[in-house]
Amino acid sequence: MFGIGSTEVLIILAVALVVLGPKNLPGIARTVGKAMGEFRRASTDFQRTINAEVVLEEHEQKKKKEAEDRAAEEAVKAANVQAPEGEQPKDAA
Repeated sequence: MFGIGSTEVLIILAVALVVLGPKNLPGIARTVGKAMGEFRRASTDFQRTINAEVVLEEHEQKKKKEAEDRAAEEAVKAANVQAPEGEQPKDAA
């Protein structure tokens, strides 16, 4: 948890108890807990959105690559059909 050990947490809680008092400490702890939960939900949602965008971009790149490959294959086939019999086009190997 942020690189804070158990000893540091106990010291922070003791100082908070002295500074804030025993009456206000539960309410403040509840507010901090709710804020941390909301932050965790927001960061998880952000991470899911980023991951979904990455997957979508990869899918689009894959489709684009497949379309380019198909176009290249069709161009080679068209060149083979147009070439005179017995001759191979220069770019076909």
